[in-house]
Amino acid sequence: MPSLKSLKNRIASVKSTQKITKAMKMVAAAKLRRAQEAAEAARPYAERMEAVLASLATKADRGDSPSKLLVGTGRDDVHLVVVATSERGLCGAFNTNIVRGARLKIDALLREGKQVKILCVGKKGRAVLRRFYGDMIIDTIDLSNVRRLGFANAQPIAERVIDMFDAGEFDVAWLFYAKFKSALVQEVTAQQLIPAALPVAAEGDADVAVSVVEYEPSEEQILEALLPRNIAVQVFRALLENAASEQGSRMTAMDNATRNAGDMINRLTLQYNRSRQAAITTELTEIISGAEAL
Repeated sequence: MPSLKSLKNRIASVKSTQKITKAMKMVAAAKLRRAQEAAEAARPYAERMEAVLASLATKADRGDSPSKLLVGTGRDDVHLVVVATSERGLCGAFNTNIVRGARLKIDALLREGKQVKILCVGKKGRAVLRRFYGDMIIDTIDLSNVRRLGFANAQPIAERVIDMFDAGEFDVAWLFYAKFKSALVQEVTAQQLIPAALPVAAEGDADVAVSVVEYEPSEEQILEALLPRNIAVQVFRALLENAASEQGSRMTAMDNATRNAGDMINRLTLQYNRSRQAAITTELTEIISGAEAL
């Protein structure tokens, strides 16, 4: 049985940890609101961008010189997997879930005989992926110095992916991130960046879009300008969704840690009181036994 001093020290240690987790929960809750607002504000723009590109793609003439960002290279041999995770830990299963989703996709591609290249955005994803696919990781993009995410942070990532595609380094690009649903729920999302996986318009909406909307200049020229920007927009949305999901997951994890610390303090306090009472009872028994012996 541990001594009273060791139990007292352990209770003090757990109380100190509880203060830290409670403070981290409050900080995450404060950051969550701003991150959630940014993620929700970016969704309509990104979704409308995809809708416009889908409308353009249905009317553009793909026979002359279609953009490779739209139709691909015609091959499906080399896949680039962009895995976006956080730079910091203590956020529950946030990073684990994203890496698990990416691993399922990577393993499926490898079973099909495809070549896979991995681009990590965030240190936490690389730390896990390099244990399984160390030779497939081509680079890691560090965003640890970024205080507040902006479009300028997503643009270099998109340019890096496009430059690799233009150089013929891969045929298909995938992006993995966590879409924010609530502080308790973050949905792991796999999005195909190249070739662009555009939404299919409903049958009732397609005719209206074709008959009403006319583009100047031609659809092909607009596509050439918008497709690279669309990749940057989708990467930016993924980063914002990740930021909100990370803070939500961290807030939940720190709340659970604070509650668990409280339960542990209660158990240790009960054990301390029982040990102290047993020590007092033993001392009283020895005193009474000594008195009776006299």
